[in-house]
Amino acid sequence: MKLPKLIYPIIFWFLPLVSSAQNFQLHYDLRHTLDPEIQEKNFPMISFEYFKEFDSLGSFLFKGQTFLNGENNNLGETFIKVSQSLKFWKPQWYLSLNYSGGVGTTPTNFGYYINNAYAVGINHPFGWKGAFFSANVQYRYTAFKAPSHDLQVIFYLWKGMFDYKLVMAGSLVGWTENRNQGTEYTSALTGKKIAFFGDPQLWLKIKGCFSVGTRINLYYNIFGDKNDLKVYPTIGTQIKF
Repeated sequence: MKLPKLIYPIIFWFLPLVSSAQNFQLHYDLRHTLDPEIQEKNFPMISFEYFKEFDSLGSFLFKGQTFLNGENNNLGETFIKVSQSLKFWKPQWYLSLNYSGGVGTTPTNFGYYINNAYAVGINHPFGWKGAFFSANVQYRYTAFKAPSHDLQVIFYLWKGMFDYKLVMAGSLVGWTENRNQGTEYTSALTGKKIAFFGDPQLWLKIKGCFSVGTRINLYYNIFGDKNDLKVYPTIGTQIKF
């Protein structure tokens, strides 16, 4: 895969900025400081989230992130996620649809894909003690060379504190997937593995729409196949639109 092909996901990544957006974040990822044997360097990260609620019909969520971890801090990886919830009935259970995927390059300019994943299931939003939660249970299809059919669970949290001057937010996505993905590297593996990704965040409002804070990137069983948990914090800024 040639590097110019990465331009197309970036164009799509920024399209929601033309309409009303939710928030734009600029982070500095500190994973090299904590894990220098595996991570070559710390690097900037750009994150964008757009959320739109359609009264009682449902909601739409777009999330995109770009790691500037390439040579000379050029773009190294882009990941996007799109979620849609819909309902045409009174109970607060929604039909939930999900897509995620991305592309990236290694330090030697070798391109790779983050495999497309499609999911469908049910979503239940609810409030508890002043916080907003949303829980999803879904069937997930991952487009490996040998496709994987799995269970996926997604949990969202948002809570404003101290008159919304301090905000806690984030998500946790857990799923199963085939160890054998149909590639030569994974051909000897069998069975399923459990993986999850989380991004808990804490933001302190400085003035108006501008905040400073942190995001903790949690990875379990994503980098390799060793059943290990990686915890990589960031320091960042956020602007709400």
